Amino acid sequence: MGNLIKNIEFAKVIDTKGLVEYQEGQVVSRTLAQGRTVSITLFAFGKGEEISSHASGGDAMVYILDGVAEITVGDETFILGAGETIVMPANIPHALLARDRFKMMLTVVFKLD
Repeated sequence: MGNLIKNIEFAKVIDTKGLVEYQEGQVVSRTLAQGRTVSITLFAFGKGEEISSHASGGDAMVYILDGVAEITVGDETFILGAGETIVMPANIPHALLARDRFKMMLTVVFKLD
């Protein structure tokens, strides 16, 4: 069986936010794990970039690595900076906007039926 985590070196201390680089006018991503029960993805958002409102079938936890993000969950809007986390519950619409460029780690956990 191969590794469950990919696109990252094993048994080495890594600067996580250095695994994705900013590109103006783009959202850059790097998938670290993708399975039926969990996905882990790093993102770098250029200033002004966004992911429009959508819902996920799993609980999604965002951890801000760098910069400032505006995150809407349902009808509430939150401003998050480096070191802060928010959980977006399954099946509740959410959106992200780069007020300034930012990097995040997104972990989504899915329930198996």
